[in-house]
Amino acid sequence: MRLTRAVLEVLTACEHPFSIVTKSAGVERDLDLIAPAARRGQAMVFISVTTLDAGLSRRLEPRAASPQRRLQAVQRLAEAGVPVGVNVAPIIPFVNEPEIERLVEAAARAGAKSIHYTVLRLPWEVAPLFRQWLEQHVPERAARVMARVREMRGGKDYDADFATRMKGDGPWADLIRQRVRKAEARQGLVRERVVLDTSRFRPPSGDPAQQTLF
Repeated sequence: MRLTRAVLEVLTACEHPFSIVTKSAGVERDLDLIAPAARRGQAMVFISVTTLDAGLSRRLEPRAASPQRRLQAVQRLAEAGVPVGVNVAPIIPFVNEPEIERLVEAAARAGAKSIHYTVLRLPWEVAPLFRQWLEQHVPERAARVMARVREMRGGKDYDADFATRMKGDGPWADLIRQRVRKAEARQGLVRERVVLDTSRFRPPSGDPAQQTLF
């Protein structure tokens, strides 16, 4: 936490724009730095919310903040004037995928201005760990979940292709995309790219022993 704040202190002192992606409600602790930067057009925050089910959240992300606590952080950031988005991530078929519309609605109510998502990614050693999780927590759905994952990954547990690795490919991936976009539209969320202001950046004037890059 101290390291994150120290980095933010340097960035804000230099008026260097930044964005934060987190699952932690602890981002509120640095609101005194983030909010002024946001007013200058130099900061935005994205908070990941995987589910609204507190029990499922504890099983999926046992060391992360509860869903309600994350949404409270979204609300506090929005009230402070910080552009804040919600990442619905990862979307896991038959686990949190049925919640897509409710997650988007809850994010909008909390003050999120944008929604982003990724479908489940299982690179390398993550795949066997996730299978273990399925067998432990939802054994009756394990085969269906993995079958749907493979349908979105060209028949494999994971496909690292740059164009599809975040959203998947095929009919089911298209259906998820459509559901997210329609849910956004119902909540009046407009997909706009926020461009942060880089014009006022000034290099730090600190240690004279620190050489410049250019």
